[in-house]
Amino acid sequence: MFAKKLLHKAVLHHSNSKFQHHRGLKSSELDPRIVIHYGIPSTASVLAFDSIQRLLAIGTLDGRLKVIGGDNIEGILISPKQLPYKHLEFLQNQGYLVGVLNDNDIQIWSLESRSLVCSLEWESNITAFSVISGSHFIYVGDEHGSFSVVKFEAEEGQLLKSSYDLSAKFLREAAGFSDYSDQPIVGILSQPSSFGNRLLIAFQDGLLILWDIAESKIVFVGGGKDLQLKDQGSDSSVEPDTNVPSDSIEQNLGDKEISALCWASLSGSILAVGYLDGDILFWNLSSTAPSKGQQNSSKNVVKLQLSSAERRLPVIVLQWSSNQKSRSDCDGQLFVYGGDEIGSEEVLTVLTLEWSSGMETVKCISRADLTLSGSFADLILLPRAGAMELNTKADLFVLTNPGQLHFYDNDNLSALTSQQNRTPSIDALEFPVLIPIADPSLTVTQLVRLPSESTSSKILTEVASVLRTGSTPSLATPSNWPLTGGVPSHLSTPKGSGIERVYFAGYSDGSVLVCDATHPVLSYICYIEGEVKDIKVAGSSAPVTKLDFCSVSLLLAIGNESGLVCIYDLQGHSDGRNCHFVTETKSEVHESPQGKGTHCSAVISLLGSPVQALSFSNSGTKLAIGYSSGRVAVCDMTSMSVLFMIDGVPISSSPITSMIWKEQARFHSALNSPKQSETSSTGNSLEEIIFILSRDGKINIVEGDTGKMISSQPLHVKESTAISIHVIEDSIATTEATNDRHEEEPLKDTASASPDEPVRESNSTGINSSEAESSSSEVTAAGDLLFDPLVLLCCENSLRLFSAKSLIQGNKKPIRKVKDTKSYYWTTILKKDDKFCGLLSLLQTGIFEIRSLPDLELVTESSLLSILRWNYKVNMDKTLCSDDNGNIALANGSELTFISLLAGEDKFRNLERLPCLHDKVLAAAADAAFRFSSSQKKKQISAPGILGGIVKGFKGGKASPTNMIKIQPSNFMHLEDKFYKSPRSDFHQTVSEHQNLLHCGTDDIEIDEPITEVSTYSPNVKNKQKDNLREREKLFEGATSDDVKPRLRTPEEIMATYRKTGDASSAAGQARNKLVERQEKLEVEILCDLTLPTYTTSIITFFTYKMEYQHYLVR
Repeated sequence: MFAKKLLHKAVLHHSNSKFQHHRGLKSSELDPRIVIHYGIPSTASVLAFDSIQRLLAIGTLDGRLKVIGGDNIEGILISPKQLPYKHLEFLQNQGYLVGVLNDNDIQIWSLESRSLVCSLEWESNITAFSVISGSHFIYVGDEHGSFSVVKFEAEEGQLLKSSYDLSAKFLREAAGFSDYSDQPIVGILSQPSSFGNRLLIAFQDGLLILWDIAESKIVFVGGGKDLQLKDQGSDSSVEPDTNVPSDSIEQNLGDKEISALCWASLSGSILAVGYLDGDILFWNLSSTAPSKGQQNSSKNVVKLQLSSAERRLPVIVLQWSSNQKSRSDCDGQLFVYGGDEIGSEEVLTVLTLEWSSGMETVKCISRADLTLSGSFADLILLPRAGAMELNTKADLFVLTNPGQLHFYDNDNLSALTSQQNRTPSIDALEFPVLIPIADPSLTVTQLVRLPSESTSSKILTEVASVLRTGSTPSLATPSNWPLTGGVPSHLSTPKGSGIERVYFAGYSDGSVLVCDATHPVLSYICYIEGEVKDIKVAGSSAPVTKLDFCSVSLLLAIGNESGLVCIYDLQGHSDGRNCHFVTETKSEVHESPQGKGTHCSAVISLLGSPVQALSFSNSGTKLAIGYSSGRVAVCDMTSMSVLFMIDGVPISSSPITSMIWKEQARFHSALNSPKQSETSSTGNSLEEIIFILSRDGKINIVEGDTGKMISSQPLHVKESTAISIHVIEDSIATTEATNDRHEEEPLKDTASASPDEPVRESNSTGINSSEAESSSSEVTAAGDLLFDPLVLLCCENSLRLFSAKSLIQGNKKPIRKVKDTKSYYWTTILKKDDKFCGLLSLLQTGIFEIRSLPDLELVTESSLLSILRWNYKVNMDKTLCSDDNGNIALANGSELTFISLLAGEDKFRNLERLPCLHDKVLAAAADAAFRFSSSQKKKQISAPGILGGIVKGFKGGKASPTNMIKIQPSNFMHLEDKFYKSPRSDFHQTVSEHQNLLHCGTDDIEIDEPITEVSTYSPNVKNKQKDNLREREKLFEGATSDDVKPRLRTPEEIMATYRKTGDASSAAGQARNKLVERQEKLEVEILCDLTLPTYTTSIITFFTYKMEYQHYLVR
């Protein structure tokens, strides 16, 4: 007994050392990486848009960021924290995305490297967030009412908090409110056309403050006090073509909490504010800020209500777009989510508004309600591509749950809102998915890697262009789709490269989509419709249940739920254009008309049972079909006929799970053993054999030509549900497998094994020395160059590894066995350098297990939740596939992703081959265009301060006071100087200067830097004023006493003034000299103590001369 145990331990040690020596996979060789991600996550919740790069970003509730461009360019960024994103914005045209998580962690993501650059954890709850467009500055408002500024330093990769902050107490005191309340900031908006100088800060209790950063002062205060409001009435906004009623009602804005806000004019003179009670107020910010203790005027505010009901929904979202055809910068469309009666249908309301002069009346031209396809998540307005003004918004994206994105272009919205009824009559464009998953539903997939040494890759590449033109799915991106961003990698399309990897997707309508998956951006190869052309076959459009592709013959087999198998020749030349209709008893030939695209070469209809397994032979000349009824048929692909049909496993009707073809040469020693002499006829060279697995755990091995059983008896694993079978070749040399029998025989004595013995397998016992000697001599005689394949049986609760030779010979005991309390769901073999190295398994808990081969030792495990933020779903295995090279494709909801598991130099996972989400060339061109535009504006407007507003008013009508701002450089350096010192010192200085100015008249306002004070009674000053007056009279020479404004003279008057006796060049020179003289005098006047009216007149006169001179040159 002692000798038996000692021998058993010695054999066990030899077995362990042998498998340890051949352990094919290490944890260091694993590096799961998401290579491809298509579709919108079901947890999508917030949108952001880069108007220059034309990229859309989507934040989710589980810490993911989806970035979508054009030409099927998509990317996924996954935060280390599985938390919702509550704020999301692009650093416009700079290649960075800013997100704020629910734990108030501010993150900066690089689109170029697809990585997290830096993060900054805020100490309080962030309630408002905004990025100055075109800059690196970020505005942050928190729950305590504090406003802060953060700057992203791209070179250092850091987020830096500046010393510039405004507390709620400071702002309220500056606004004239003595009572301090710790109210959260609910909105921060940078005023349009202010170059970041002015920002609107909205507090939850209704207080609105327009703060001027450059001047460190409050420009406007609204809300927070009793106010007389212009009330549109409960339902006046709904009725088109009606004026606003003029009645006023008393409102206490201190009781109105703000829930949404947006600018409602291009210049930023009107602000739309939505409240929790469903009201919408329009504030006129162009009026002067009220002094401390002064009440807001009712002329500055207009109220709008979507419903007359007492209980209304809060206004959740407000967005506004301008009317390009209107002269007023306040006319446009207002998009409202909320504000309607509680219990009403969930819609997005679009109002078309027209304003009269001032803020006295407003017309609601039309109202349209867009019905949502799911619960509302977010919306965003998009400027049209190439628009000069980013505030000129035209198109609309609406995000609904779960993960549905709809697009409305401006033309359709305009057509909708021009109608008089409220019923939407336009259909939104849905997000154009490359690989449909839900409609039609994806039922089965396959990922195939073409052999590198074969010619199939080259052939398929050549015919792919023809197939694309002949069969195009109706899933192409619409021409007006606004997302065009991203750049394909130059490494992904090298010259002479062929198709190396193909992805097949089968659908519930019987159709199949074939895609080139060689590179990280998928592209169509062909689309196969469900119905077979020119042959009426019942059930041809039934859901696809199984696919198989032969890389040698380029034949694709499609099996469906009705039991049909359709064979498509992707080369397009098989048997001309004939289609064979094959039944169990006959084969008919049907002629098909010539045409482009895929060609169905055969339809095989043998049984009405659903097809559960398909497998081409290694040569591609035969196809094995496994049915749900347990039957197996083998067809000849050359003659398109049935070779045989058998029960997959004798005395069993269990569905066939999988079938594998193998060359008989690998099993030479087993097939010619004495045990097989009766079942294998002498001199019959078996070309290929088939391993057949049924769902009840039975394995049968038959000849590929005749269907005759090879194994002495089928293997039956009792009380197990089989998932898959794998035959592992080139794994263990026969000289190293001398103790296979040692490991097989002890399993016969499982019952007698001591429970205290240390065992590697679940079952191991003793062995006698005579059997060991016999096995050793037998295997040594077989030779060192032959290999003994292994058979891996994967069941729901166990993994079993068999020697193929012993399995054929009737030995049912496994070499290795792994039991698991968790249920396996799907398995596949991993290869590295074309050698079997590991087993990948998916458990029903959503856990991935990776085990090394052949020892089945656990290397690592991970979860779908940690890699993709997915939860396990039933039937996920139907759309799960791999290419046995460590690349797997998974589908879930509306998402499709490809994951590369094995680290290495595989081209598929190389980051340099991924499309770039940031177009540097476009960014540089946009920056250059912006700098040129800014320089042109500076040339046109050379004087600072109020000059800009005056010239704008002179050229285009009356200037809005909010536009009278300084032209600032595009790099926002003026803001950086302000943000690195406290605003309080500047504010107190501004207040002091303001109090001094209250005692001055209009004529005492000085331009630019103040000069040294002199007495107004000085004779020199009096003489200077007289000289200025004479000069002013000269400017208006020839005008009547009633002409108070300079006028542009007629061409005849101009020519009479300048054209005397000289030629044209001298006359032009005279005009130019006159212009220069006037400009020099203007510059002198700017430096002197001219009053504002005199200064204004000089400016206008200067531009009058300039326009006359330009007009003369044209003439």
